[in-house]
Amino acid sequence: MPGAAGDLKYRRALVKLSGESLAGNRGFGIDPPAIEELTHDIRRVHGSGVSLGLVVGGGNIMRGTVASARGMDRVSADYMGMLATVINAMALQDMLEQSGVETRVMSAIRMEELAEPYIRRRALRHIEKGRVVIFAGGTGNPYFSTDTAAVLRAIEMEADVIMKATRVDGVYTADPETDPEASLIDEIGYLEVMTRELGVMDAAAISLCKENALPIVVLNIKRPGAILAALRGERIGTLVA
Repeated sequence: MPGAAGDLKYRRALVKLSGESLAGNRGFGIDPPAIEELTHDIRRVHGSGVSLGLVVGGGNIMRGTVASARGMDRVSADYMGMLATVINAMALQDMLEQSGVETRVMSAIRMEELAEPYIRRRALRHIEKGRVVIFAGGTGNPYFSTDTAAVLRAIEMEADVIMKATRVDGVYTADPETDPEASLIDEIGYLEVMTRELGVMDAAAISLCKENALPIVVLNIKRPGAILAALRGERIGTLVA
């Protein structure tokens, strides 16, 4: 609720959403009911007084690494994936603004008819004015994941934490969707995540977090209220620090 900022452990956050979270049970494309569920949680977080940025992937439409592995030129495939993130950002913006949340989409690839070009000082100004900023287009460069883009934007926006919203409850010792023996890890260090190759984020993203002492909270986006609870300091998901 507005005015509840005193309850917050983290006052400025960047939330990294997977493209698949916008596809719902369909697994591909954009599912409006799935986006509406996301919007409900984001609206609650924004209403709590958190300064909020979002980065959304494009895997529900186009995943550059997969297309490259199947024979497409990697650079072309990555740019196509960046364009997919713009489509997803526009879908999120539409739903958020319908629910009364003022937003701005900022793209690392210039396309002024659809989104503002990413300029750090302008993005900071939007956040200071209470707008939710959706960062699209990845870093604007091939060979960098949207996880790396999310960490980069979080650092540039002076965020206190990055929330990695996933389909599972946090970081596990193995893939919980394939290994029934996998157990949830409550807290883990950056180096251990990299050496054990736990798949939280790619190595470049984890290294950036480590260098800038940016904590990562990995949580289940399907749990209503999970993001807000984590921002209040409740033990939700896995803390990487």
